[in-house]
Amino acid sequence: MVERSDRAPLLDWEEAPSAEKPGEAAPDDPRERLASPGNSRCPAPGWSGGPGGPAPSCGAPPAATSRTPAEHERPPGQEQHPSDSEAREVPLEERMVTWEEKDQIVSVFVSVFAHLCVSSGNMLEWCLPKDMDLEGVEFKAIASGSHRVTTDFIYFRKGCYFGLACFANMAVESTAERGARMKSVGIMSTSYTLLYRYMSFLEHQVRLQLQSPGHYSALEAFYEDKRAVLPPNGGDAVTLPPSVWGSAINHSMHPEMKITHPAGCMSQFIRFFGEQIMVLWKLALLRRRILIFSPPPVGVVCYRVYCCCCLANISIPGVGLAVPEFRPFFYVNVADISALENELSYVACTTEKIFEEKKDLYDVYVDNQNVKTYRDGLKPLLRLSAADREKYRKLTEQRYRDIVLLTL
Repeated sequence: MVERSDRAPLLDWEEAPSAEKPGEAAPDDPRERLASPGNSRCPAPGWSGGPGGPAPSCGAPPAATSRTPAEHERPPGQEQHPSDSEAREVPLEERMVTWEEKDQIVSVFVSVFAHLCVSSGNMLEWCLPKDMDLEGVEFKAIASGSHRVTTDFIYFRKGCYFGLACFANMAVESTAERGARMKSVGIMSTSYTLLYRYMSFLEHQVRLQLQSPGHYSALEAFYEDKRAVLPPNGGDAVTLPPSVWGSAINHSMHPEMKITHPAGCMSQFIRFFGEQIMVLWKLALLRRRILIFSPPPVGVVCYRVYCCCCLANISIPGVGLAVPEFRPFFYVNVADISALENELSYVACTTEKIFEEKKDLYDVYVDNQNVKTYRDGLKPLLRLSAADREKYRKLTEQRYRDIVLLTL
């Protein structure tokens, strides 16, 4: 039985000290070292969408690599039945402990809004590795309209990778920079479910980049420590069934991290949309193309995208993999139009009002709490029925009961 820790996972890039007892020798078998949560680099939960297909998922260490105390104490001649060990199904919690500790960072970068180039605009200032295809990432890491806010964070997707960037806008006494310096520090990963863990690190680094431009040693050390070990075929994340994906989130939802984890904003998400949450739930279950518009800051809207995916990615008995995963695009801009044209199902957010006119790109358009569609077949779903209101009432009551239990 795995003992759960009451300590929330770290929210920056520093590792926890080793839990080994003083004087305890490290395992001699290299398979044991690779199987431990701290050293393993098997892909973490997340969406995978590349031509190479999903990589093998992480399991428990082979039975031959470790022995339990009961095995050491077994009298000579007494055999163990195979069902006692080899045939034993590994508990979900034990697998989640292994999955939670994976490092899947494939790139780290710094974007800047440059005033000194011929035509002012977003530019990629620095990145690792140097041969990573980051074309257009500077427009994802600095959202359109970000000059109106001082800080923000942006989740995004590029190809088969997901990214998180922290943006900051600092006033400076510089005519060349027109009185403002704007930068964004971001990372890219094979999974979006663990990006939140590096939020505080990125927020700290973007402040340093504004105050002392050109110093990248901390970012280089971070990349060397956290870079992913990808499969030889180019690198895809493990695709997990929605039930396991949801369990992975629930397993790591300690009270200390409920605000920093995107799924921890589910309560605010429900409160913001009110009864309209029942409409979004039905549309998400139908895997419709949902586009959410909001002016900057865009970080909280990215959380709404995440929560929409949580509504849809559930296990349906008897259906299995016949229902496609609800894919989050997070923040999108005009450069993503060609990518969205080929998607049959997604949920995304944008700060660019021009998307409202691109009616072929989406099925449902959400502006503030206003949910609308131009599809005649979907319009009946926008009307709340008596059953919808009753479900929302029960949901609200359950939320209040949970809040009371947490305060006791």
